[in-house]
Amino acid sequence: MYDICCIGHITLDKIITPRHTVHMPGGTAYYFGHAIQRLGSGGFLLVTALAPSEMKAVDDLRKLGIEVKALPSRHSVYFENKYGENSNNRTQRVLAKADPFTVEALRDVEARIFHLGTLLADDFPMEVLRDLSRRGRVSIDAQGYLREVRGESVFAVDWPEKGEALRYVDILKANEHEMEVLTGCADPHEAALKLADMGVKEVVLTLGDRGSLIYDGNDFHEIPAYPPVEVVDATGCGDTYMAGYLFKRAQGCGIYESGCFAAAMCTLKLAASGPFSATVNEIARVIEGA
Repeated sequence: MYDICCIGHITLDKIITPRHTVHMPGGTAYYFGHAIQRLGSGGFLLVTALAPSEMKAVDDLRKLGIEVKALPSRHSVYFENKYGENSNNRTQRVLAKADPFTVEALRDVEARIFHLGTLLADDFPMEVLRDLSRRGRVSIDAQGYLREVRGESVFAVDWPEKGEALRYVDILKANEHEMEVLTGCADPHEAALKLADMGVKEVVLTLGDRGSLIYDGNDFHEIPAYPPVEVVDATGCGDTYMAGYLFKRAQGCGIYESGCFAAAMCTLKLAASGPFSATVNEIARVIEGA
């Protein structure tokens, strides 16, 4: 029995910014796994699916001490992420897709919290969501459910099964654009209330440089954004946030403390290229410095 199990595809990413272009592994599984490892979490399992050509990314994660269950896939997800001067703005292309996760493939995985790092709408069929909800708390990053691939381009669409799916979700993370697609509300407080009405127990809304808002069904928790020294690379910030948030929640910490911890991790992540690589002491200094 693990405290946290993150399930998601490791991707091949091409990242284009105004300053540079790099090729590297990516996806929720990759960024979440690195962040959890830096926090010293021993009760963590990463489940991914990828093509043999990308197995080096799994080998590298295992060398860091991360326990990984790697499922076979005909292809790996291949993303192109292009950022403008405003790091909150991103355009994407999908050049290849991986096989979806199945109930059978996850049958022997036991955890208190399952975090589903969706990248594309068909990563997790409804039967997987139902099954995991009977075995632990389910946390979801909404981003993949709102991505429709047409050719190589990615378009924002609503989640057609959200009426049923969100009844199985304990913690839902969405950014300011995703919350509006899901609810039709531009105001985060209104969006959080609507998502809670759909069945979500903890609504986590990340709002870029405006911080984040978490609603637990009773109270709103306003989480500050800690300004970074500089913005170098925003890729994986949402995954880093959820790694910090779920790590603290699994330890029994309150929502506000967990949110501030997660926000501080994002501040440090923004200031460096690649996955989160700071320490717990550096996270504490960001919070104390504010």
